[in-house]
Amino acid sequence: MKNLKSLSKKLFLISFTFFFIFNTFAEDKPSDIWNITEQQKQETINTKEPSQDINESGNEILENSIYKMQPKKVNNQIEFDQNLASDEVRIFGLYDPEDNGLDINMWSNSDGDQLKNIFAKLKKIEFSNDAKEIMNISVLTNSHYPKKNISSEEFLQFKSDWLIKNSDLDLIKTYLLKNQIIDVQPKLTKFLIDEYLSNFEIKKACEIFSKNSKPINDDYLIKFNIYCLIKDGKDEEAQLIYDLKKEMGFKNEYFENKINYLFKYIDKADEIISEKTIFDFHLAHQTNPDFFFEPNESTKKIIWKYLSSANLLSSFREIEISELDRISVIENAVHNRNYPEKDLFQIYKRFQFNINQLLNAEEFYKSLSSIEGRALIYQKILLESEGVEKLKLLKILKDSFKKDNLEDAFDVELKKFLEDFNPIEIPDNLTSFYYTNIEIKDDKKKKIKFNNEILHQSKLLNYFSGDYTKNKIEKDINNFLKKVKKNKKYTLTVKDQIFLDSLRSDGIEIDKKYNDLFQSDISTIPTDIQVMINNDEKGAALLRLAEVIGRDKLERIDDDTMYFIISTLNQLNINILRNKILLKVLPLKV
Repeated sequence: MKNLKSLSKKLFLISFTFFFIFNTFAEDKPSDIWNITEQQKQETINTKEPSQDINESGNEILENSIYKMQPKKVNNQIEFDQNLASDEVRIFGLYDPEDNGLDINMWSNSDGDQLKNIFAKLKKIEFSNDAKEIMNISVLTNSHYPKKNISSEEFLQFKSDWLIKNSDLDLIKTYLLKNQIIDVQPKLTKFLIDEYLSNFEIKKACEIFSKNSKPINDDYLIKFNIYCLIKDGKDEEAQLIYDLKKEMGFKNEYFENKINYLFKYIDKADEIISEKTIFDFHLAHQTNPDFFFEPNESTKKIIWKYLSSANLLSSFREIEISELDRISVIENAVHNRNYPEKDLFQIYKRFQFNINQLLNAEEFYKSLSSIEGRALIYQKILLESEGVEKLKLLKILKDSFKKDNLEDAFDVELKKFLEDFNPIEIPDNLTSFYYTNIEIKDDKKKKIKFNNEILHQSKLLNYFSGDYTKNKIEKDINNFLKKVKKNKKYTLTVKDQIFLDSLRSDGIEIDKKYNDLFQSDISTIPTDIQVMINNDEKGAALLRLAEVIGRDKLERIDDDTMYFIISTLNQLNINILRNKILLKVLPLKV
């Protein structure tokens, strides 16, 4: 019986292998939808056999009709047919160039050495959402790769490195699947899988493979795919892939033990817990009904995150206040966003102090251990009713966390306390502390209010949202400037200048008699960016603008800097992105 089963399995394996090889050779080659000529399209149609598909009127339809082969709007994956030209490569992105006023040659004139230097700088910068948006547009727009001093593989890696840094999981997933490159960029795919696993989102992690249509060669990805197939009840398919992998020399005792348990070949898996990868750790959890793991300070952040997401961490109620080492581990976990901040402060509440210690907390905490001192100050904060004194204590507590490199462990709770303070009542010596830690409300919630007395806040702004014809905006802007020239009290601001320069860049004709109203050389564009402009390096220029913005919100950037940002976009004719920015920074918001 055993031999028969083995023979059957081998025959099935051979059949599957033959089928896989046949289909690999039968797979159609991709086409370059950007450069393919009409002659080549016709040749494609003529060389294909007509299908037997019949439309509603009874007419035969060509199976490989050009209308089936090419989507109406291409915004996902662009592939170059290697038969067309030897130097053509696949293009990976998400956005059509025209979506943001760019073009397919936005990188063609760039020098790879310069790009490498820029990307090296960008890795070290924390970005605001505004800067991230510009980075995404620059990196993820479908375009030819730069050819000088950089390979297509290096440039593609820059895209993956940015996506990992940005950590927008939905964006990464869309990028990988729409371009079908989960095996082309295994590092990026592994990052996505690991992040989903750390959030205990197993279904999302497995969806990547169910929507993939390309072969997988990476060992890590193959193992996870096998696991997902078992989870989905597709044991036979998982077994075939697993057997093929073993035939090719794959050997991993840890994985084999766990997977054999999931296949139900063994009744009990070993209790070994590997922390080598989050997937290994997950397998240990999934194959041991009595799974228990106590993290410590050396435990990887991603495993902490998994334990928290899977509700495997010890409750704060289970921790004794005498266990300072365990509380220290908890503090580190809170700092790394892997343990609820509020639970840490519940532990602080359980410490016992006498009346004298509480009354003189500012002195007594210095003689205690760091953990006990923070607990004392926190309890004193809860008891303090006087505003300025409470604010002083909040700063002491924050400084204590900072001293031990645990600054982020007191973040959410601190913001809650600060919400109760009136900014007017903050003393000068605590103003910086207050505004550094208070949460600033998002401007998106504010409504735009037009002020027709000020040019850049007037209804003329509607031009940038597409609500103005050219003739009407020319008439209205000249009428407005006529009033400005008569009003000696009105002086055009830098933002007014930004508004007018953008109109003129779009070809809006402004009467020459108003030229004296325009300022010149308000802000100098950095030399390297001006060179990029002159050389039509749109992609590289956008990278530099993202670097300039950095962690700042567009609304908070000074007017002179904003002037050169808009001037850069005007010169490069990147009008769609420019309009988005103008509608963020120019209107009055209330």
